Amino acid sequence: MQNCDNKTGLKFFFLIVIFLVSFKLSAQDISLEKTKDTASIGQLAVYDAKHAFLSVKHAFSRPFHWKKKDFTTLGTIALGALALSTIDDESSAFFIRQEPDVPNIFQEAGTRFGSPQVYFIANAGLYGFGLLTKNEKIRKTSVLIISSSFTTGLIQSVSKTAFGRARPGNGYKSTEFRFWSNEPEFHSFPSGHTVLSMTMAHAIAKQFDNVWSKVTVYTLGSVAPISRLFAGAHWLTDVALGAALSIVVVDSIDKFLFNTNAYNNSLKEKKHISWKLCFSGNTIGVAGTF
Repeated sequence: MQNCDNKTGLKFFFLIVIFLVSFKLSAQDISLEKTKDTASIGQLAVYDAKHAFLSVKHAFSRPFHWKKKDFTTLGTIALGALALSTIDDESSAFFIRQEPDVPNIFQEAGTRFGSPQVYFIANAGLYGFGLLTKNEKIRKTSVLIISSSFTTGLIQSVSKTAFGRARPGNGYKSTEFRFWSNEPEFHSFPSGHTVLSMTMAHAIAKQFDNVWSKVTVYTLGSVAPISRLFAGAHWLTDVALGAALSIVVVDSIDKFLFNTNAYNNSLKEKKHISWKLCFSGNTIGVAGTF
């Protein structure tokens, strides 16, 4: 009975989060002098679907247009992941030992928010609100989330099978792989929960000017990745590279939507967070510059 109450409470919590995000994004548009959109809801839906498709196409075609800076970024991420992998086994053992002391609601929230079902319901609710109210900023945010989610979701689904990395907690080490394996215990890399939750969090956070609003969104987005570490479902590098994938894809698609003037660029935030992977000596970290 208590478990049912927890599930009901979590569903209510997620609905409240969606409402608050929608309200916050809507409130930011009130001061803008913008002509009311005269297009029908159907026309807007077709327009958004078209740009979501173009965004996905852009994301998958970008590697063919990479320049020196892009390859440098890829190399930095790969080098950082390689360094981080040296503590995968020890860090996983540490997180698993702490799991009994972690509140059940934290683990439940992380598992559910990072699941595809809840994730897509949240996306549908956010986009539905933006479409019915003809709110361009919410529609643009939803298109960014949907196209980024499809891109990152497809990449992580193929990667799980292709790499076949062993999950922790099954007696395997982090260096054990069974390429193109269909076995669930060899689907650790990257973390799907991390990819979905951080894709949504980064896409939403980019729409806010207020630093504390961004921090709040990123904090909520980190619940799923951290909960997966405590559950022993993923290694630290699975989570780190899952987050890196989300950030790179969201930034790429956001830039594409901006450059193509798909939506009113005056709605785009003037401030953003620039993420960089930093490491010096025996320290590795991700720095966000506001």
